Amino acid sequence: MRCEINRFDNVNKISGEFSGAFADLGTFLPLVLGLIALNHFSPQGIFLGFGFFALFTALYYRRPMPVQPMKVISALVIAEGMSLGMLQASAILMGIILLVLAYSGIIQWMAKQLSPAISIGIQLAIGLQLIWLGGVMMSETWFIGLLAFGLLFASRYMPMQYLVMPLVILLGIIWQYYSGTAPSFNFTQTSAWQLSWPSIDEWGSAAVLLVLPQLALTLTNAVIAVSAMAKDKFPEDAVKFEPQQFAKSSGWANLLLAPFGATAMCHGAGGLAVQYHFGARTWLAPTIFGSTCILIAIFWGQGIAGALSLIPLAILGSLLAIAGTQLAWSKRFIDGKPFCIFVIFSTAITCLVINTAAGLAVGVLLELGRHQWLNVANTNK
Repeated sequence: MRCEINRFDNVNKISGEFSGAFADLGTFLPLVLGLIALNHFSPQGIFLGFGFFALFTALYYRRPMPVQPMKVISALVIAEGMSLGMLQASAILMGIILLVLAYSGIIQWMAKQLSPAISIGIQLAIGLQLIWLGGVMMSETWFIGLLAFGLLFASRYMPMQYLVMPLVILLGIIWQYYSGTAPSFNFTQTSAWQLSWPSIDEWGSAAVLLVLPQLALTLTNAVIAVSAMAKDKFPEDAVKFEPQQFAKSSGWANLLLAPFGATAMCHGAGGLAVQYHFGARTWLAPTIFGSTCILIAIFWGQGIAGALSLIPLAILGSLLAIAGTQLAWSKRFIDGKPFCIFVIFSTAITCLVINTAAGLAVGVLLELGRHQWLNVANTNK
């Protein structure tokens, strides 16, 4: 009996690593496939970039640290039809900024200014945005999206829970193939993979149009928030998860891989939340993901392109919504002190109404005001 239980546990752990490895597809695939299908960028350059970054992450952190496209940069490049040079320039500039902040120690100082309440507020805002975007994608075919979301949300209560997610994706592909629904993406034109470099004009445009809007989100969600979440989920490895480590790994990845066609990349608290939810616990998850990206790049063709285009947007939306729920929820909503909850929601609302930088500023000002009030109160005693 004990051998059977151990065998079941081992199967569940391995399936969790595979499931967790691809749990962040709701964020990853729409942006990556959009860059390839709509901007006609090289799939080899983009997938190799993620593959090498993920393998490095597996070796460096030994935990399932996520590898994602930078959302603001990728979305703006797709929406505005920007050039590959603009994308490369933004990635290289972000890499340089992250490395300067990491090696100077500024990022560590910034992390100390953020109380847990501010970090939770930013995560709440980003989580709600992911849920909204997931809902928009699920609206393509509501019944498929809601069914997938329900199965994924309830999977934690099912036997062999970590097999549910890959099964949902497989069934979604089968449904889209036999239903006659149009493919989610069209890969009729893609660029050849080649080494390139941004033009002089593209550097300045990328700095203003792409880097500035992305910077606040990267520093909060992809460096400081993911550091706090990683320490919470893997406290025994907390020393490896300081904010400057995430700034260094993202910085070097962008600086070194962008000239070869990689998109702007980072880590992310939402990715870690959903990967952990679906069972990723070790270096195996990023290794599986990175190896898959490299294989896709090497063997890219109509077969792989066709298979990826058959993943329903509603399924990807359900994964994105699950990531949002995992990121948005915090036990501080239940046991937090009144002022802590006030800071959380003030920060989140400002992030949603204005932007992440404004939300960060509001949270810091509220915390500074509280500390000033406490100092005055203590002085008067």
